[in-house]
Amino acid sequence: MKATAKLHDLGQSLWLDNITRTMLGDGTLAGYIDELSVTGLTSNPTIFDKAISGGDAYDAQIAELAESVDDPEEIFFQLALADLRDATDLFRGVHERTAGVDGYCSLEVSPKLADETGATIEQAARLHGEAGRDNLFVKIPGTPAGLPAIEQSIFAGIPVNVTLLFSREHHLAAADAYMKGIERRIEAGLDPDVASVASIFMSRWDVAVADQVPDELRDKLGLAVGLRAYRAYRELLDSPRTQRLMNLGARPQRLLWASTGTKDPDASDTLYIEGFASPFTVNTMPEDTLHAFADHGEVGEPMPADGGDAEQTLTEFERAGIGVDALAERLQEEGKQKFVDSWEELLKTISAQIGARA
Repeated sequence: MKATAKLHDLGQSLWLDNITRTMLGDGTLAGYIDELSVTGLTSNPTIFDKAISGGDAYDAQIAELAESVDDPEEIFFQLALADLRDATDLFRGVHERTAGVDGYCSLEVSPKLADETGATIEQAARLHGEAGRDNLFVKIPGTPAGLPAIEQSIFAGIPVNVTLLFSREHHLAAADAYMKGIERRIEAGLDPDVASVASIFMSRWDVAVADQVPDELRDKLGLAVGLRAYRAYRELLDSPRTQRLMNLGARPQRLLWASTGTKDPDASDTLYIEGFASPFTVNTMPEDTLHAFADHGEVGEPMPADGGDAEQTLTEFERAGIGVDALAERLQEEGKQKFVDSWEELLKTISAQIGARA
């Protein structure tokens, strides 16, 4: 049995952190579903930029759209929606088999709206409506301005992938926004079964401190932060608030491990897959990490529900001069800017292709 199948059997969803029109058309994604236990995928501006600039698969649609649409952002969304409709259709069987728990794909709102609550709410509703797929997540950042947008979008019945989370505190704030939206639906007599995941970015922690800590702490911060967050997640699942909502027909927001490709060339290329093996969670992994794990990954004991030695390890980082809480806030701010930079590069790519045909 492949390691990917073992991890799936442990109770974790394996999602692909990639999408291209080519993999949709040549059977690659279908093969991942059938052979590597992949049950969903995520996308972001960088992924689409590479896909659009890396070949001619999007040229014909860009040329067609450019005849009537002037805005590169709107052209992008039409390209992305076309791909994600096809992808969600491939995962339709998973979605139905799991009664709506799994089988999702994700599309991000414009990163430039990260500090604009109202505009985020409006764009999330428009994108989900245009997609016409109930197994499409709209990605909304868990920033201070994003949290009320998450609550309102959930209340409106839109499945949300909360992105740009880095810590236990970020995750709990996102979970609170989700539950507030569900509680409002219950009060309004609406169906409380609206899906959501909360995506915590892991590898960026270790990249941020790689040159600041002794060798014995290298590549250990992301795992410790994840263990701390997982303990809080398990406590949240057992909380009276969650239990009450489940009793009324809601489902808990699932924790998603994101940014799980290893950045340190001296570390295991399956470090964040093996380290975050845990039931009722999602791990969305880059394509090369998926292949590496399928080839030589190992599935051991799942993450300890009590967080294991997370607090001891985090104390060691504090002693080494790493302020973990402050770093979480810095990483979110830096991540927000990186998303905007990627977005601008994506729009430049589309504009260049439009100009080349003018």
